[in-house]
Amino acid sequence: MEGRAWSERMLTALGNGVEGGRWYSLMDKVYRREVLDVAWERVERNAGAAGVDGQSVAAFAAHAGRYLDELGADLRSGRYRAQPVRRVYIPKGGGQLRPLGIPTVKDRVVQTALKLVLEPIFERDFVAGSYGFRPQRGCKDALREVDRLIADGYVWVVDADICQYFEQIDKVRLLGRVADRVSDGRVLRLIEDYLNQEILEGLQRWTPTAGTPQGAVLSPLLANLYLHPLDVEMAASGHRMVRYADDAVVMCASEAEAQAALARMRAWVEANGLRLHPEKTHLGDCREKGQGFEFLGYRFEAGRRYVRSKSLKALKERLRQRTRRTRGDPIERVIADINPTLRGWFGYFKHAHRTTFTAIDGFVRRRLRALLRRQEGRPGMGLCIADNCRWNNAFFAEHGLFALTPAHAAASQSR
Repeated sequence: MEGRAWSERMLTALGNGVEGGRWYSLMDKVYRREVLDVAWERVERNAGAAGVDGQSVAAFAAHAGRYLDELGADLRSGRYRAQPVRRVYIPKGGGQLRPLGIPTVKDRVVQTALKLVLEPIFERDFVAGSYGFRPQRGCKDALREVDRLIADGYVWVVDADICQYFEQIDKVRLLGRVADRVSDGRVLRLIEDYLNQEILEGLQRWTPTAGTPQGAVLSPLLANLYLHPLDVEMAASGHRMVRYADDAVVMCASEAEAQAALARMRAWVEANGLRLHPEKTHLGDCREKGQGFEFLGYRFEAGRRYVRSKSLKALKERLRQRTRRTRGDPIERVIADINPTLRGWFGYFKHAHRTTFTAIDGFVRRRLRALLRRQEGRPGMGLCIADNCRWNNAFFAEHGLFALTPAHAAASQSR
């Protein structure tokens, strides 16, 4: 994909580095039609809601060629300006909501083009301990590294939580870090334009003084760039930090090392306009019960991996919505509806302790039995012995229900 934005000669220079470490001419790559085409392909594939202009992905697709020509011309001439971001809220867990910014489709295309051009530049600098929103890296890679470090004896863990990270990023410092590697003034002005996009929520309109909007295509790359000096400092001091975006753990061999790591991290965070959450940040020996830590949906404690309670609650809530007793669909249709959720959830959490899967299987079958009782005009929750005998495990297996317990047993044998 880099090759669509970078020529072979530039890719060679990218690998070797350039004199002075800065790139002076990049905007011509951003507005190149081949790059905009790739950017649009990604935006179309990701779909998503319309921005403040009301234009949907489908509406853009109907005249994509013309819109991309216009975007290229506006970027080339300097006429292009980012539009305000539409503010929405999504569930965060625990009854809380997370603010999300939805850019217009045109802005998403341009941000994706920018990302295609800038990401290879910064990727060559990012350290191995950073896993979030990076090419060929993901949550499972970060979790495997945590498992490896625990097995190697790094059991004293600093579980760090940065308060409202995306909302608190210092824009001036962030632009300075971009400018350390990019000297194309037009690209820097375009990034600054995005960082200063207005937020539109109902009738309210304002410009945030700090942060980068969650939901913007460019935000994850910029967020990684802001924390890159922390990654470098922790690695240089010998601390083994595993970070996924703003979720980070430092794996240490002793309590003293963990205390030193926490002090170093707190000093860097505060010096860079951020703050560690006083209640959610802690350290402990993860071998001991009650001193474990949570990372990327899992809880590591007493030598085992569990699913954290928030992740379990989120799954149960999704299943409740699809198995309401008032639902009149045949059981086969209900099962076909929930199976993708169960399979996807298991695909991520299959390394959790086995008791988790037994509990979820029981929860799902109870929900389905209650639904079947209601369809027969009988009250109750499907908890009686007669219901368990009539609609037993074999009944649901015959109707195609994906069961987590046998799936876990099969996965364990294959490992």
